[in-house]
Amino acid sequence: MGKRPKKKQLKNKQEQFRVNERIRVPEVRVVGENADADIHPTEEALRMAEDQGLDLVEISPNADPPVCKMVDYNKFLYEKKKKEKEMKANTKKTEVKEVRFTPNTDEHDFEFKANHAEKFLMKGAKVKAYVQFKGRGILFKERGELMLLKFAERLQEVGTVEQMPKLEGRRMIAFIAPRSQKK
Repeated sequence: MGKRPKKKQLKNKQEQFRVNERIRVPEVRVVGENADADIHPTEEALRMAEDQGLDLVEISPNADPPVCKMVDYNKFLYEKKKKEKEMKANTKKTEVKEVRFTPNTDEHDFEFKANHAEKFLMKGAKVKAYVQFKGRGILFKERGELMLLKFAERLQEVGTVEQMPKLEGRRMIAFIAPRSQKK
């Protein structure tokens, strides 16, 4: 025996669109492959859909009169779900890589981290650079800000500063986004 869908899932699926007898308006605009885009009384539209073995689905309830489509309801839901899945797959997910400094980071370490950040930006990831202040190191805020500005200047060929250095608690943070690549 297969699993039965939960009532809540079934209810949400049914409430998404009004179908057939659940359409309670006097007249509707009927669209579809085998229908002309005319206004018909709801009973007549239901009869037309039934004659073709299709369902009458209300796709635009806020229109005047509401727009209904003659289509197989299960196929309609499947196609809608498929489109949503495709749209979700096409969205680009941006990755954020972090680069950490201290106010006393020396030149070699700075270059090493800048080279890594450059590679991240070339691959399309954003870079979150921050200076971590410990103890009394917070007194050297200017040193941290200068370091982040120098970092942004070093990466200006491959990235643009999205957020200037800003102090948040014991961290000074700057965001660098990759430059858009010309196609």
